[in-house]
Amino acid sequence: MVEDSENVLKAKTHEEIVVNNWRQSLQPLLPVDIGQVAKVKNYEPMPFFNVGNQKIASGFGGLTDWIIQQGTVLIDGYGGVFFKEIQLQVQRELDERGISVKWHDTSAYFKSETELETLIAPFTGGATEVWGKRTTLELKDFFRYEDILKIKKEETKTVNIIIGAGAGLVQWDAPVIYFEIPKSEIQYRMKAGAITNLGGSITDDPFYMYKRFYFIDWVVLNQHRSALLNRISVVADGQWLNEVNWILKTDLEKGLTKLSHAVLRARPWFESGSWGGQWMKSHLEGLNKDEINYAWSFELITPENGVVLESDGKLLEITFDLLMELESKAILGKHAAQFGTYFPIRFDFLDTFQGGNLSIQCHPSKTYIRENFGETITQDETYYIMDCEPDAKVYLGFQDDINPEEFRAELESSQLNNEKIEIEKYVQSFPSRKHELFLIPGGTVHSSGTNNMVLEISATPYIFTFKMYDWLALGLNGKPRPINIEHAFNNLRFERKGAKVREELISNQQVIERGADWELVKLPTHQDHFYEIERIEFDTDVVISTEDKCHILMLVEGTAISAEVNDGDGYRFNYAETFIVPAATGSYKLINHGKLRAKVIKVFLKDNLEG
Repeated sequence: MVEDSENVLKAKTHEEIVVNNWRQSLQPLLPVDIGQVAKVKNYEPMPFFNVGNQKIASGFGGLTDWIIQQGTVLIDGYGGVFFKEIQLQVQRELDERGISVKWHDTSAYFKSETELETLIAPFTGGATEVWGKRTTLELKDFFRYEDILKIKKEETKTVNIIIGAGAGLVQWDAPVIYFEIPKSEIQYRMKAGAITNLGGSITDDPFYMYKRFYFIDWVVLNQHRSALLNRISVVADGQWLNEVNWILKTDLEKGLTKLSHAVLRARPWFESGSWGGQWMKSHLEGLNKDEINYAWSFELITPENGVVLESDGKLLEITFDLLMELESKAILGKHAAQFGTYFPIRFDFLDTFQGGNLSIQCHPSKTYIRENFGETITQDETYYIMDCEPDAKVYLGFQDDINPEEFRAELESSQLNNEKIEIEKYVQSFPSRKHELFLIPGGTVHSSGTNNMVLEISATPYIFTFKMYDWLALGLNGKPRPINIEHAFNNLRFERKGAKVREELISNQQVIERGADWELVKLPTHQDHFYEIERIEFDTDVVISTEDKCHILMLVEGTAISAEVNDGDGYRFNYAETFIVPAATGSYKLINHGKLRAKVIKVFLKDNLEG
């Protein structure tokens, strides 16, 4: 039985709160098994990869039996996991079996909130600042570490369990059960007020909570999980409330080795926004049509994506981060030495169909993002036009006669007085055309206008957008979004103006290879971009070598294709679905299943990258 009845009462109270309000989103929760996955024809928002038979177990009953066999276990996991609910479920199973247990909850060993606020202050950037700086702290710094090391087993109990984030800090000779949770679900729980930041007792404003997650909590939790890998025996999916699927670490490793030599698709997720559009709702069948709009698709923003595994119909999602911790060399190939476990490319959608303009914005230089925010690479982007209306445009680069002081004065006046700016007096615009590529290295002023469907191909950093002018629009919360003129002017490249913009920032596409029924089109990127972009256009099939590089691909025109690897293993992908061919695959064949020519974007890292 649980020793502390007061804590049990608190847990039950918390459970009641969570049951009633534990997740704020119109996006569906991943089902526990594939029988609950809706069948779709043209876009799959819940892709999964089979890891073999009898690999994923289901239910707290089986997990509790495994715990009893061990006698002593550490239940660790990510921030945002409902550890109290897990404890209650395991306790019920132990009670049914008449098994005595001693629980130790790591949350009792956090430093005081006053101490924690002082500890993290150098990394939060202040209450009103949009960004913090990537922390140099470790998870153990959040605890009274000497006290947590003194936790002792109670030998009179059949089972001893330490539970909570950081349980693995205790150096018991005991297996670790690690609970994963998708970053999207963390944010849905955050918006519902159902979770706190590390060491917190109450929820905070979602703006601040996310900033702290990104710059502090997720950093130390990722480092902790990486250090814990060799001690983890079970990985469990913590995104459900009273259900669990879990896998033995040995089976997970075998499955991910198979995956990293095949073809993979991360599970995407979607968000509405002030400028969001209607294209995704009308073209991507599997999405919830009740959402007000869709501004973003996290197609492949790996710090916030998961990978779904399947066995005997049971589903289990792990973070993309964990996949990289175990299989980065197979996935990145020759570039693993430089990027380690960090996946350096992202794909996401920006939908402004029947929506609004994105803000006039820029992104930081590599030096600026390192010195101010602690990132290692910067947010060098491109806009690939998937679709557009005839009136759509992209704002890019300055007018030839740009006066920086005048431009800044007008921006500041607009922010102060809520005044409209004739933005094309300062910033150029270009008509959007399907399959055109706009180049947006750091420091380039830019925006997508309304009625565009943009595939944003970029280096992975994704939150460092310095907004200068937001068209007097309000966010979905009814408040203006933050404007960051000072940061922007510390980075703007005013020499990117006039005719030079068309010459250097709109990709001049060229056919570089041709076969009987296929062409390879090169879409040159900017010298600041560390990635190449090509488009494969073919009628039947084409064979491609990875050359020990990771390829990120998307069907941007056509109905469906298959990617075949390993002498016949085939994976089908529909229009607008992002997928990855790891470097270790060696070669693969793309097969067109449509009646018309297929067009596939392929992105890979350049050779001889600078550090």
